[in-house]
Amino acid sequence: MQPTATVLVYSDDSHTREQVRLAGGRRPAPDVPVVEFVECATPQAVLRELGRGGVDVCVLDGEAVPMGGMGMCRQIKDEVFDCPPVLLLIGRPQDAWLATWSRADAAVTLPVEPVEFAAALASLLREKRLQRA
Repeated sequence: MQPTATVLVYSDDSHTREQVRLAGGRRPAPDVPVVEFVECATPQAVLRELGRGGVDVCVLDGEAVPMGGMGMCRQIKDEVFDCPPVLLLIGRPQDAWLATWSRADAAVTLPVEPVEFAAALASLLREKRLQRA
């Protein structure tokens, strides 16, 4: 049985969640585990899933409503013990400083560009694997 990684995707927009799933694919790179996506449309759902444990990477939509991914990132970095790495989806490259403020581990712009997204996700999955070792 292949090892799997759980990726939480937060966005109120089902189209954005679909873009993330399609861009990440089953395996974003040959040297990382197969990915299982857990989709969340509300901040409460994100906190519930993180409370259950087992999330390897979070992908948060900076444009989500009512709480954007930047605020959600900052909150979970403060409140979730051993918070998984966060990949933030930002509206414009100029918003990268906000991603830094929110303490995101990586950021890519919307709409999701598959090669860029898969590379960023694979990088965070590799880092997570090294942390466990």
